[in-house]
Formats: sequence, C-alpha cells, structure tokens
Amino acid sequence: MPSNSRIEILNKIAAVRSKRVAAVDIQPNVDMEIYKPILPDSISCFKNELEVINGQCIICENETDLYQKLIQFVQSQKLAYLFCRDSYIASQLTTLKIPFSNEVSDFELMQAGITGCEFLVARTGSVLVSSASESGRQLNIFPPIHIVLARASQLVDYMTDALDAMQQKYGTELPSSITTITGPSRTADIEKTLVLGAHGPKEFVVFLTKI
Repeated sequence: MPSNSRIEILNKIAAVRSKRVAAVDIQPNVDMEIYKPILPDSISCFKNELEVINGQCIICENETDLYQKLIQFVQSQKLAYLFCRDSYIASQLTTLKIPFSNEVSDFELMQAGITGCEFLVARTGSVLVSSASESGRQLNIFPPIHIVLARASQLVDYMTDALDAMQQKYGTELPSSITTITGPSRTADIEKTLVLGAHGPKEFVVFLTKI
C-alpha cells in the first residue's frame, strides 16, 4: 500500500492535470475584436501610427514627387553623406545628381542610409525589411538617419498580411533574416527616460508614394 504522503502527492498531480484539461476546453470568444480597423484609410493609418512612435512619413503623389521631396529633405537636414546600396534607387539618385556613396570606405562617414523595403504594415506603422535586399542588414542598423522609399502597393493592413505576402513572394526560399522596424531605435531602460537612437537610427523617415 502506498504511504499517505505519496497518495497526497498523486492527488495533487491529478488535480493540476484536471485544471489544465479544463483550461484547454475553454472556447475563445469568437466575437472578440482581434484587429482594430484601418482608419480612415491604409496610407493615413500607416502615417499616423508611424508618427505616434516618433517616425516620419512623407506622402508623395508619385515617384517624381518622391525624389523631389527627398531632395528637399536632404537639403533641409544638410545631409552631405548619403549611403545607398540599392541599384535602382542609386540610379535615380545619380540621374537627379543627388550625391551618395556605396563604397565600403565611406560607410562610417554616412549621415543617412537610403533603402527600399519589403512591405509596410498600416495598423502598426511598421516596415518589413529582409536580408534579401541589396541593402543587406547593415543599413537598417548603422545610419544615424534611416530613409525608406516605398510604394502604396507594398502597404498591407496587418502584420499577418505582411507575413503572408512574404511567403507568397519567396515561397520556400525565405530570406535568412526578416526584420520589423517600428519607428526609430529607442529605449527607456535608464530612469524610464525615453532615449532615441540607443541601438540604431535616431531618425526613421518613410517616403511613401500613392502610386
């Protein structure tokens, strides 16, 4: 016959197991709102959400307008050292005579890095980037100012939509790194004081074309 203490332990284990089974049997409330609505529209929602977290979103009518506004931004910020590895963006910068470099020797001198992105998430104001881009991983981390050029066609409503879109785009050959950027780098670890640029870019700017 097992001792009283052993019987007591076995009874406690059985009680815990029964509670776990009961918890699993609880049905979620299917009427509960999981995703907040995208208001008033995807572009405005993305802009509002990004700017709430100290990012900037500059809406452009088309690509021509985008590069004109980029020139204005560069001039207003007095940025003399731009860095870009994206071949298409680099060709546009060259055409418009916007000085930039993609040389390794100039990497540490850059004041701003310019990249494209994979997708934008309206609900959170987030930008998805991946190691599959020509920009690689460094330009998402090291520049004091990270500038992203994007199109409305890259805008999705929710993070799940962005992940589904990545799966459709790459299939079984997903990039080794997929990163979500939600505003400039920040921390409040020290005395709960918000500090921007603690672990990455201090400024995060998205130029977004409507078409």
